Amino acid sequence: MDTKLTLRIDDKLIRQAKEAARSKGVSLSRIVEDYFRSLAVRKEKEAPESPVLSEISGVLSTGMGTRRLQAEYRKHLQEKYR
Repeated sequence: MDTKLTLRIDDKLIRQAKEAARSKGVSLSRIVEDYFRSLAVRKEKEAPESPVLSEISGVLSTGMGTRRLQAEYRKHLQEKYR
């Protein structure tokens, strides 16, 4: 059963994410669902990226290097789920 989820995210980021998803031929919902699924089934401390997430990684411009962005996000997740 699919359930609707409401998230509060910056408008500009949503537009960029939708555009990136569209360019890859997938929905933004699919990307989010794949990511949540990877979190739910992870057996390691660090969550593996979903195939779709890996594919579009780096598409959105942040002004930060990819490795630094990934490190910052991992740090965020570790702090959030302690």
